[in-house]
Amino acid sequence: MADTPLKILIADDEPDIIEIISFHLIKAGFEVITAVDGSEAIEKAKQFEPDCIILDVMMPKRTGFEVCEYLRSNSQFDKTLIVLLTALNDEVSHIKGLELGGDDFVSKPISPKVLISRITALFRRIQPSAGDSKIVTANGLSIDPTQYKTTLNGVQHVLAKKEFELLYLLAAQKGRVFLRNEILSQVWGNDVIVGDRTIDVHIRKIRAKLGIDCITTVKGVGYKFDY
Repeated sequence: MADTPLKILIADDEPDIIEIISFHLIKAGFEVITAVDGSEAIEKAKQFEPDCIILDVMMPKRTGFEVCEYLRSNSQFDKTLIVLLTALNDEVSHIKGLELGGDDFVSKPISPKVLISRITALFRRIQPSAGDSKIVTANGLSIDPTQYKTTLNGVQHVLAKKEFELLYLLAAQKGRVFLRNEILSQVWGNDVIVGDRTIDVHIRKIRAKLGIDCITTVKGVGYKFDY
């Protein structure tokens, strides 16, 4: 853990769940902030700028999905991890949450130890190593992994966290074809279940936000950066 505790916002309308998660997170060395509905979660997120936000999917006022979508549309939370809590174990719900920009899913009933281990693993994955800090440039496009900043011809474009990580993965090795399984493993990790459609959606959003077709589909194989 860092000298300054990482801040985690828990948003859930069940007091018992907030109490038990808070207890274990504080014990593990995190600073904890809580909210009881989706609207309060957004306000607390703006105020405290947490490093990670744990969102119950089925909350009053705004659902976890709606909060996740809102946060991912705001550049203030580009580097913020989002973990969704849900009793909905169907694949459609999981894919929807990940497509909206969630970093992981944890199912209810919650095991605090599992939750903490998943959050800790997510934090480890986003810590840049010396070899990952190189800024990638190509034809006016600049991708800075230390600041999660994407600039095209001097104009900054806001990408959601997973969109940025996917773009950087491909761009850092221009011309190399990445298999779908490689992309899933390196961007989402082996513990998160996502389908091919999730990759397709993220690539479509990258192309739309940048206004350029910088990622080529290699039919039946995968994708490569070609710009």
